[in-house]
Amino acid sequence: MGQGRIAERVRLLFASAVGTIIEWYDFFIFATCAVLVFDKAFFPTEDPLVGVVLSLSTFAIGFVARPLGGLVFGALGDRIGRKNALVVSLLLMGAATFCMGLLPTYASVGGLAPVLLVALRILQGIAVGGEATGALLIVAESMPGKRRGFWTSFPMIGGPAANVLAAATVALITARLGEAAFVDWAWRLPFLFSIVLVALGLWMRSRIEESPVFAELAAKRREVPPAPLAETFRGFWRPMGQVFLVKAAENTLFYLFTTFFLVLVVKFIGLARGVGVDALFWGSILEVVVIMAAAYASDVIGRRPVMLLGLAGGIGASVLLFTLPPGAAPETVLHVTLLTLTCHGIIVGSMSAFFTELFPTRVRYTAMSVSYQVASVVGGSVAPLIGTLLLGWTGTPQAVAIYAGLMAVPGIICVLLSRETRGTDLAAVEAAEPAPVGLPQRSR
Repeated sequence: MGQGRIAERVRLLFASAVGTIIEWYDFFIFATCAVLVFDKAFFPTEDPLVGVVLSLSTFAIGFVARPLGGLVFGALGDRIGRKNALVVSLLLMGAATFCMGLLPTYASVGGLAPVLLVALRILQGIAVGGEATGALLIVAESMPGKRRGFWTSFPMIGGPAANVLAAATVALITARLGEAAFVDWAWRLPFLFSIVLVALGLWMRSRIEESPVFAELAAKRREVPPAPLAETFRGFWRPMGQVFLVKAAENTLFYLFTTFFLVLVVKFIGLARGVGVDALFWGSILEVVVIMAAAYASDVIGRRPVMLLGLAGGIGASVLLFTLPPGAAPETVLHVTLLTLTCHGIIVGSMSAFFTELFPTRVRYTAMSVSYQVASVVGGSVAPLIGTLLLGWTGTPQAVAIYAGLMAVPGIICVLLSRETRGTDLAAVEAAEPAPVGLPQRSR
């Protein structure tokens, strides 16, 4: 392979990882502030729990918008290319996040403040709906298939790496200005800072090439037109269902282990917010390594066994987390967090390539994005809210462990019934006609 080709692939991996980190940084800054700040700044009530629930509802609204983003950007990506769709999604996310840093609070403009917050949150959700699968697809379609699992881990480290960046930013501001100042006004700084990151991401993405698989398809557009949405849903409903079940399980566990985790630490265990933020910081650093290791393992032993290990481990880890007693030591909280995010990283590292190998190129962005994002609504959007309500109603987080298990078990059953996709040739998937039940034929 020539030096130019190697440099191009390195640039693609770096750009996909950095761009995804930037978009998820914006998303997680909102998640952090939804728990720590927005209940006071936008939803002041006499009952603190009601304020937290309302604040987490705005967090959930962003997820409700994600299927729309998956539909819009999926259609764009299958028509104008993966690269162009990713640039637009990054611009939209950056604009929405920067404007959040300029929002007036409830004390200034009353009910208009939460309305503006919700509107910008919807734009964030639409942007992430296009980003999450687009970066994954352009890497999967551009890199050698033998190590597709490992290559696709680069955009997937965006979630935990963004968590690290968001947690570090909040911790730094809090350490320098104090927690009172952060709640009062300094929460705006992480949102405003995102404009610098977005400029970096746009510069990097403008320098990458379009996916060769899509470029080849675009060259023969007259012979293979973009699939209508009706055909996508009718012909590929079964692999879309596979993506939905696994993603719903993974996303539920993730947001219980991160966003609801902060509520658990403060409201039930009775520790300072900083304990939870610090635990997430170190757990997310570990998860970056775990994602890449699990992705590599999926190239060696297959996607299915690694996914099953992560999902089963996630159920066990949730039991440990949600049976922690009030007053648990910070060290115990840290150790359990390392375990929960390790299990989540195993799921993410193995599921990424699996999803891309289920669909042909002409519907891959649309079909995968829609099912991926609908699963995020059913899983991640409501997980922190349901966890908080269960904690308030029962007075104990043990019910949350049952909820986590109920969401993860369908994903386990789905993986057990799925075929192994390791070694799939994406070009062969493209050439194959969909089976009547909607499954792409196995490549030869």
